[in-house]
Amino acid sequence: MEYQIIWFVLWAVLWAVYFMLDGFDFGIAMIQPLVAENDAERRVVLNSIGPVWDGNEVWLITAGGATFAAFPTTYALMFSYLYTALLLVLFALIVRGVAIDFRGKVDSPAWKSAWDKAFVVSSFLPSLLFGVAFGNIFRGLPMDAAGYHGSLFSLLNPYGLLTGVLFVLLFAVHGALWLSIRTKGAIMNRSRAVAMKLWFPLVAIAVVFLGATAVSTRLYDNYVAMPLLFTVPAIAVVSLLAVGHFTKRDQTVKAFAASCLTIVMVTFTGVIGLFPSLIPSSIDPKYNLTIFNSSSSIYTLKIMTVVALIFVPIVIAYQIWTYRIFSERLSAEEIVQDEHAY
Repeated sequence: MEYQIIWFVLWAVLWAVYFMLDGFDFGIAMIQPLVAENDAERRVVLNSIGPVWDGNEVWLITAGGATFAAFPTTYALMFSYLYTALLLVLFALIVRGVAIDFRGKVDSPAWKSAWDKAFVVSSFLPSLLFGVAFGNIFRGLPMDAAGYHGSLFSLLNPYGLLTGVLFVLLFAVHGALWLSIRTKGAIMNRSRAVAMKLWFPLVAIAVVFLGATAVSTRLYDNYVAMPLLFTVPAIAVVSLLAVGHFTKRDQTVKAFAASCLTIVMVTFTGVIGLFPSLIPSSIDPKYNLTIFNSSSSIYTLKIMTVVALIFVPIVIAYQIWTYRIFSERLSAEEIVQDEHAY
């Protein structure tokens, strides 16, 4: 049983790290029209994530792979029930990668403009749909012994859309703060201003989300049973307030760190509320997919634990090295002169 709990914790960590890292990739795309006024500045926005965006997506593959290997029944039913939504996410992620790489292949304003728009839309859509998907998982899916009784449109319920908007704003603020610490001059100033402006609606949506969660889900049951767990959402609230505090004082590195903590704690808040379920049923709790009734064998989980202990630290060390190597701030003037830049 402890191996199932270990992999539940690792599953949560993988999703939290993915949202923390790829979240600012999505965010900088969504705010690109607000912070970049010409082609050189749009290239700066792209190059702020150029060396790291594909590495950040590794965590999505790892989270999906961990779900497949540790909880295969949950993986199979989740990708069956949420097939259309997840397929849209996949298509959007493909388009985003193509947009980043193809934008500079042809020296044509129309060509670049088309890929810029694709970059924005293909980053907004996954942000929204990831939130919608997790919102519906928090709420519970209409499933029983006969299978799933919903559709793509049933996922677009008020609570699911509210969670989607929360994710979009979280990532947009996160991306604005990333740009403010990776760029110089006008883009840096505009990014900080955008982060501050978006922080206010983010706080408002977060308050509504916390209230709606009490009404629409059973996530708080675990917290009521063990009040010490309220520490996690409390940290999320404090770190979100710290984002605004540090941004207002132009301490953007601290603000970005607080934003990272906010995203991680928001993810943990939802996952802790789900435990021991991975996908609860909104029809009857006896149909819940849990870490116990959908997991692989203990032997498989033991092997996976050994593999994770060896390779996850290597991946983390490599990513830390990558971020340190490419930590220099960017400016439009330097990008124009760099023939190897995007």
